[in-house]
Amino acid sequence: MEVRLDGKVALITGGSLGLGRAMAIRFAEAGASVGITARGEEALASTAAEIRKMSGSNRVATFACDVSNSAPLEEMHKSITSELGPIDILVNNAGTSQRGPFLGVSDELWQNDLDLKLFAAIRLTRLTIPSMKEKKWGRIINVLNIGAKAPPAEGAPTAVSRAAGMALTKALAGEFAKDNILVNALLVGLIDSNQHLIRHQSSNSTGSYESFLEDMATSQNIPLGRVGKAEEFADVACFMASDRASYLSGTALNVDGGKSPVV
Repeated sequence: MEVRLDGKVALITGGSLGLGRAMAIRFAEAGASVGITARGEEALASTAAEIRKMSGSNRVATFACDVSNSAPLEEMHKSITSELGPIDILVNNAGTSQRGPFLGVSDELWQNDLDLKLFAAIRLTRLTIPSMKEKKWGRIINVLNIGAKAPPAEGAPTAVSRAAGMALTKALAGEFAKDNILVNALLVGLIDSNQHLIRHQSSNSTGSYESFLEDMATSQNIPLGRVGKAEEFADVACFMASDRASYLSGTALNVDGGKSPVV
């Protein structure tokens, strides 16, 4: 089955590294014009060059900003749409893992996490839905994690922010179904990404990164016995963004090698 996104414009937050980078490349290979945003200009430029090289497409736009702040978010949306056109596919992917003992999580950390993961998705979705309604076609994918369904001990604030993102997904799916705007979530398990690479580099481990991932898969009891690849996640996202998934909305799909105890 061939999955194509020809003529579509996709916007991916957190699009310069890891899962965001993989999705941006895969979407461009499928024919979409791709806008990516993240905080680091250098990483954005590098990823944009890689997208052009791997996909052969020059329809790539970048904008460096912190999506947890509303003002630059509006500026970013205006810049990307002026260069590529109205957004057809929005992927709310920005976020990092913040977790620890509940009594040690400050109000500031709670607010920062909610701003980055929940309110960024709310604000950007509010900016993109009007043009989707005009076209009677839209895809919104909220990238969450499996803690949204099964919050672990000491999983706050991330698990709580992600659970709110899952509720947002369901609410939006119901409200905008009549406009053919499909809203879904992808829940990440252990996927090889930039965050794990940074952890390995800072661990002072003498072992290879590959052995680090193997140990992680074993310690986390992943049924498939390995950590997932960013490209595997990107393939699922590309399908979900396409017309091949035209009857899929309001769902939260685990991409976790069977790790989550909740379906």
